[in-house]
Amino acid sequence: MMQTEAKSNMMMPEETAELRQLYADFEAEHLHPLWTQIDDLMPVVPAPKAVPHVWRWSRLFPLAQRSGDLVPVGRGGERRAIGLANPGLGGKAYVTPTLWAAIQYLGPRETAPEHRHAQNAFRFVVEGEGVWTVVNGDPVRMSRGDFLLTPGWHFHGHHNDTDQPMAWIDGLDIPFSYQNDVGFFEFGADRVTDYATPRYSRGERLWCHPGLRPLSGLANTVSSPIGAYRWEHTDRALTEQLLLEEEGQPATVGQGHAAVRYINPTTGGDVMPTIRAEFHRLRPGVQTAGRREVGSSVFQVFEGQGAVVLNGTEHRLEKGDMFVVPSWVKWLLQAETGFDLFRFSDAPIIERLHFARSQVDEADR
Repeated sequence: MMQTEAKSNMMMPEETAELRQLYADFEAEHLHPLWTQIDDLMPVVPAPKAVPHVWRWSRLFPLAQRSGDLVPVGRGGERRAIGLANPGLGGKAYVTPTLWAAIQYLGPRETAPEHRHAQNAFRFVVEGEGVWTVVNGDPVRMSRGDFLLTPGWHFHGHHNDTDQPMAWIDGLDIPFSYQNDVGFFEFGADRVTDYATPRYSRGERLWCHPGLRPLSGLANTVSSPIGAYRWEHTDRALTEQLLLEEEGQPATVGQGHAAVRYINPTTGGDVMPTIRAEFHRLRPGVQTAGRREVGSSVFQVFEGQGAVVLNGTEHRLEKGDMFVVPSWVKWLLQAETGFDLFRFSDAPIIERLHFARSQVDEADR
């Protein structure tokens, strides 16, 4: 008999008046017997409430623009950020049980006031420029393709130095923090502490030199000290992987599939303790192997056209589109053109707690 059948056919006690009274007494004492809910609490494989879903940039961005016309940025609301609500999570603005994702919109010459929170955050820019995020007093330029960090408990605000609006995506560990009651929040200055617009932040000037670590920063840090991972470096790394593949070198994660992970240079590990970030590039016509993983991921298409297959359902994708892969949902990517995708996940949590497990379809390798 299969394990799933064995669980569903467990011997259950005969219902009697005495048994009903026992269950009523359990309820009165706030008790729940395991034998009535073991299938829910201990499934044979992960059974996420979150569902696969795709959000279209062509619909997200106009809604962000409308919010820019109607909703001010200031104390109270703090940010004009619109959270992606997974349809399976009961209306909460959670993209997965551990991750929060949003599109944030800042109008011309607007400033989002400073604050800080225990939650870890990042920003990824799919298009536009002209905004600086000021993190612990360090102004950091935001431009297309840049991946920017706001580690937990760092003061941060944003200012738009142009006459054009700008939008980007935010990713945070809000659901994980909320469920585990670890959140703190503190208001900062009503304006940002530095309105300078340098091309490179102080953190980049200190840390972003290939293979070199400043002797003034030998202590390891929990989160990366780099405020911005610039697109030109990401693009070059992916391009070189594919060029090396052409030369017969084992440089890619799959045929025609280059990928990089953003890391903390002080440890070689993930950029933040709760969030992993990667960038993937597929040549035209490439299809990845189908895979399942414990933990959840969110992707945004940076450039190109293709599709994602989620639990057997194909979804065509274009620039800016976002999709979520809940735990143990089978997924694969198909590239129609050259296909660039940004990915973030809760992998550091899953791996640190030793729950990590994956399954790759051998037929797809």
